Amino acid sequence: MLTDRENILRMYHGEMPEFLPRFGMANARCSYFPNVKLPGYHVDEFGVEYIGKDGVFDGTPIPYPGRYILHDIRRWRDDVHIPSLEGIDWERLAAEDTKNIDRSKQAFSMFYGKTFQKLPDFMGFTEGLCAMMEEPEEVMALFDALTTYHEELIKNLLYYYKPDAICIPDDTATARAPFISREMYQEMVLPFHKRIADLVLNNGTLLEMHDCGKCDDFIEDWLGIGVVAWNPAQAMNDLKGVKEKYGRRLVICGGWNGVGPESEPDYPEELFREKLKEYVDTLAPGGGFIFSCMVNGSFKDPKVQARQKIVGDFYNDYVRDWYKTHG
Repeated sequence: MLTDRENILRMYHGEMPEFLPRFGMANARCSYFPNVKLPGYHVDEFGVEYIGKDGVFDGTPIPYPGRYILHDIRRWRDDVHIPSLEGIDWERLAAEDTKNIDRSKQAFSMFYGKTFQKLPDFMGFTEGLCAMMEEPEEVMALFDALTTYHEELIKNLLYYYKPDAICIPDDTATARAPFISREMYQEMVLPFHKRIADLVLNNGTLLEMHDCGKCDDFIEDWLGIGVVAWNPAQAMNDLKGVKEKYGRRLVICGGWNGVGPESEPDYPEELFREKLKEYVDTLAPGGGFIFSCMVNGSFKDPKVQARQKIVGDFYNDYVRDWYKTHG
């Protein structure tokens, strides 16, 4: 019997797993830049303030509306302060940040290298997207500075933390379409994603992509830089087409309709179970799929807790041994 770590890594290498994995790998963040906790919000290492939103994945933070640090892309060198990474005791941090991860049983991933999404984080979507049209050279100069920072950071994470995978977290799309054209992505964002990818792959580490929304336009570009897995692979994408075209070349980590009525805790339980079965039976065949079902709402809500218990039981009773029972 394979461990969870061995099994999920087999899938990430394009092979059939022994059992169908459940998302996700163990995850840790470098605690050198902990989010500064303040009443109702926190601040990241660049000084961007974020506020939690009740009822969305237990308060997933968004940039605090109106409190942007950059109002003119031409002033980014003055207004965006890239943190220094000098003098950090990486060995101590790695030991502390990963002490609860059993590497003999758990695969381990870290989420770093965000490029595109930092622009709207710094100045809002309207101004950020306008800047990409009006001042592309300044935007790319900012992306270059951010990528240089992330390259230095990730080098230390790879050496001291030794993750199995690095996941680039860069949401480039709405639920209906990408924020930018594929041509703009290829010209202004992909070169910086590739720099992170090259660093990760040259270390022998797996590369993932986190991208919400309808972003399947970019899959060919991701594969071109070495991405092997995509999360959360939301249901507004053509996931059947993705599986048919790419097979096990791209692991679909997710694929559940997290924006549909079935993800609400009050959705009828019998119909919820039917949706779960349909979801797995659609994406499991042939491998390249990791089960992940999120229920909307606060994790503290008893209704959400009850529905998540159904999800856990369904995984154990139906999903885990799907390849044994379905051939």
